[in-house]
Amino acid sequence: MKLPRHAEIWLPGYINNRLHRLTHPALPKRVWLAICDHYEPLWAKPDLPTAQGRVALWRRKWPEITARCAKDSAGQAPKYTFFSPQEEYRPEFLAPLAEMTHAGIADVEVHIHHDGDSRDEFIRKMTDFCQVLHKQHGLLRRRQDGKLTFGFIHGNWALDNSLPGGRWCGLNDEIAILRDLGCYADFTMPSGNSPSQARLVNTLYWCTNDPRRPKSYDFGQAVVVGGGVEGDLLMIPGPLGLRWAERLLPRMETGELASTDIPTAYRVRRWFDLAPRLGEDVFIKLYTHGAQERNSSVLLSGALEQLFFFVAREATSRNCEFYWVSAWQMYQAIDCVRRGFDPASGAGIQAHALPTEKAR
Repeated sequence: MKLPRHAEIWLPGYINNRLHRLTHPALPKRVWLAICDHYEPLWAKPDLPTAQGRVALWRRKWPEITARCAKDSAGQAPKYTFFSPQEEYRPEFLAPLAEMTHAGIADVEVHIHHDGDSRDEFIRKMTDFCQVLHKQHGLLRRRQDGKLTFGFIHGNWALDNSLPGGRWCGLNDEIAILRDLGCYADFTMPSGNSPSQARLVNTLYWCTNDPRRPKSYDFGQAVVVGGGVEGDLLMIPGPLGLRWAERLLPRMETGELASTDIPTAYRVRRWFDLAPRLGEDVFIKLYTHGAQERNSSVLLSGALEQLFFFVAREATSRNCEFYWVSAWQMYQAIDCVRRGFDPASGAGIQAHALPTEKAR
């Protein structure tokens, strides 16, 4: 059997995770779903009208989809999180996303593609972009110490200088930089068949920066109920594993939503079985590149509605509550469970609340 490229990185961790779940079976009570879009209107370097049209399409279609989809167990409509690239910033790209965010059906977090930046240049880019998102568009949130806080996805999967040769990053201390800048969690993983893929999979965990080497997030300390903050940055990965149905050879499952890999009832079952768990809660983080026409044409024409239908049906069949959340709200739910609180009580799972823990 031919395995996916770079399976030697993640397969041992995947097997360990599967064996642990087989020997420690659990019946979850709640499932949390967040869609994290690597949202790039300037993908493939289009002209400006094309890029603006990509944004306008989501502004028109996404509210219609949320109105048609079933509400979650808290009576909330689906949420969608746009991770907006720093290097593609234009006010007209962000204004429609901010409108949907303030309407309660979307959110915006931080994405960046960079290559060869000095430490100071990366800090300047990130700081300035966060300030623009907050001051110009009313996005992001402030911690109790007044610092802006944000969720993060690294472009080209190159978090913490993890690609061979140091391309698309160049900073071995990126984890510590993100922590100091106010990042509340990283949502980059899984990267699948990329060499940047972490060895620890299907686990919520704390990674600790090691400035002497790249890819400090390769391993870490698992988040546990009643546990503390055990590292520099919280990693919230999506499901990673193998799919054994739908075709002759096994296929890699990374939680990607694409024109070539649409949501199906079988995929949803795999997400439930693979996604990180904490106590009685399952956290399904999916991702896509929704600005690309090949994906948006499918996602906005029924695939997303099918996704929410399949997840709600699967949750109901497992006697689980289900919640449609933004990346920020998923972090809040994880934080509540870690502290031993009920994340479905409404205490802390809000669109614009401060983090529940005093800023570090």
